[in-house]
Amino acid sequence: MKGFQLITFVLFFFTIAFLFCQESPVLYHSFKPGQIWYDNNGIIINAHGGGIFNHLDTYYWFGEHKIAGPAGNKAQVGVHCYSSKDLYNWKDEGIVLHVVENDSSHDIAKGCILERPKVIYNRKTKKFVMWFHLELLGRDYRAARSGVAVSDNVTGPYKFLKSLRPNKDQWPQNVLDIHKKPVKEDVKKTAYSGGSLPGHTDSLNILGRDYPGGQMARDMTLFVDDDEKAYHIFASEENSTLHIAELSDDYLSHSGKYIRVFVGRFMEAPAVFKRQGKYYFIGSGCTGWAPNAARSSVAPSIWGPWRELGNPCIGPDSSLTFFSQSTFVLPVIGKKETFIFMADRWNPQNPIDGRYIWLPMKFQADRIILEWFDEWDLTFLDSKKE
Repeated sequence: MKGFQLITFVLFFFTIAFLFCQESPVLYHSFKPGQIWYDNNGIIINAHGGGIFNHLDTYYWFGEHKIAGPAGNKAQVGVHCYSSKDLYNWKDEGIVLHVVENDSSHDIAKGCILERPKVIYNRKTKKFVMWFHLELLGRDYRAARSGVAVSDNVTGPYKFLKSLRPNKDQWPQNVLDIHKKPVKEDVKKTAYSGGSLPGHTDSLNILGRDYPGGQMARDMTLFVDDDEKAYHIFASEENSTLHIAELSDDYLSHSGKYIRVFVGRFMEAPAVFKRQGKYYFIGSGCTGWAPNAARSSVAPSIWGPWRELGNPCIGPDSSLTFFSQSTFVLPVIGKKETFIFMADRWNPQNPIDGRYIWLPMKFQADRIILEWFDEWDLTFLDSKKE
């Protein structure tokens, strides 16, 4: 029996080695959603829940570095970065933010939960700023914090500055009278699931509960507008409501101006972009690692009002977002108002084998259209404009 177990282990090890490391790099000329994607070293790209940032005509992809097995659902390494000129072929730039070993009290201690890192550039300070969803070691998803790191160079290293709950002692622009009333004692003491509440969000007053210590912040993204104002968009109030919060001029904290949107709708996995002067949102419902139908919205201003447009996906498996969940919408350099939808196909049993789903975006008036393609390239986008 022991011999059989040893053989099984050896076969598993060599299978993983074969899948994730090739002897020579692959040169790509197209996207193949859901297929294994190798970097310039012939190793699988490891940048989950990521976002892409363009600097000096080069794309930089930042994401969660995963390892094999269930332990990979927590941060064992840090944030990985890759660079590309053409979006098909990616150069490994290494781990740009490392988790901290040998100090379990550190905010980003090894084994914490560090998700959805996003990087933006501040032209005034000339700093590259990274924000991410952070759950402290041993707290599961109860901490609901945001982490901030900064670097002088786009490829790091990034220095961890702090973690926080946003907008402590600040009311949103659209606060209701009910939020300023005393919070019920049972609400203060209850730990909710993050996927549902035993009543309406406003009647429970999760916002008022968290006012003194700062609002919960889980799945998140960053968005920089044409005027260089930056915004932190995140799932809050036990995931029931999305917050859109303006960042300070240096992008390192919040200005105190924010709003609540999609109240009680349980939106997560936010991605925000701007097209033809309008603001668009893509996200998902809250069903853990299991996929669900994507959601989309449009607004004339980042401050709303936001109008829901429904599921942007069409065709087979559209009700499950093609077995994936949104993470970012990528504007393509040199192709005005042309965008790529980025999503993750999660594999919680073996997170390193989570796959990337990139699809071209089409628009019909305000509506976003996402359709599955086994293979496509950037020339396809030229034919998908209105």
